Amino acid sequence: MTGCLFCAIASKRVDAVIVWEDSEIMAFLDWRPIREGHCQIIPKQHVETFEQMSPALAAKVLGLGQRLAQRMKAVYSVERVAFLFTGGDVPHAHAHVIPMHEQTDITSARYILNPEAVQFRSSHLQTDRDSLVRVKAKLQLN
Repeated sequence: MTGCLFCAIASKRVDAVIVWEDSEIMAFLDWRPIREGHCQIIPKQHVETFEQMSPALAAKVLGLGQRLAQRMKAVYSVERVAFLFTGGDVPHAHAHVIPMHEQTDITSARYILNPEAVQFRSSHLQTDRDSLVRVKAKLQLN
């Protein structure tokens, strides 16, 4: 799809720090990570929402998420890794895989307590490419 950021990443017209890829899916480091190691997994072909993916493609995304989660547990010494499909910010099906250091890493509970403090932008999370390349080396899948 023309204008889709994730299609541009999949076709390598936009730079990303790719952790893993095959002919159908790709995992790359989020440039505004919730926690170090935060990856996104996308189908290379444009699929707008996750329920539109074929079950086989969704299974591939889930399987890669499980592999990344195992690696994240080892690298970051965490008990849990979050896996969630989203699609609101970029209209291209994608899954987030996030090592959880705190229970609140992916919950909105903290916003319910203080909704006035919510700011719907993530510029404060942005990181640089060199930092992401160092994270990639830690998460290298065999």
